[in-house]
Amino acid sequence: MPSPTVEAGDLTDSEEAEQRDSRVRRYGTRVTIGVILLCQSVLLVGMWLSEVKLEHLVRTPDVFNLEEDVCVRFGWHRVAGVERPVRLCSEWINLSDPSGETHTFPRDTAVLQGADGKLYLDHSPRVDYRLLVLVVSVLLVIGLGMMLNRYLIARYRVRMKVARWEP
Repeated sequence: MPSPTVEAGDLTDSEEAEQRDSRVRRYGTRVTIGVILLCQSVLLVGMWLSEVKLEHLVRTPDVFNLEEDVCVRFGWHRVAGVERPVRLCSEWINLSDPSGETHTFPRDTAVLQGADGKLYLDHSPRVDYRLLVLVVSVLLVIGLGMMLNRYLIARYRVRMKVARWEP
């Protein structure tokens, strides 16, 4: 037996508004989930295409540790306050690093001799604009996603009112 249908004239204005609001909420939920998935896929594909490695963006400079590292190559470095260059490890393997990559002495690091006679590394401020671009692009995608979500829901709401929505 077919289910009885409700005619548009049988509903009061408040019931019609409730049904319209219910449909807008359901549509809004679907659109929100779709926009979230779309934005996430845009970000992931963008990171994949740009080959950004997050572990390289936010890491601290490597320093040779005599107890945990094995020196592979030595190099001569100028030290402020010392006449002759000093021989320091310039390339090493970190035994606790599972990747097995060699670590190198950062070029922008200055070697200083302290008042106690020990050598200290002076790391210049490390500015990595790739991290800034990543954060700005994430904020941009989120903002555009929110704008798209609001636009689609508002357009749906207007079309329902113009078309004299019928259940």
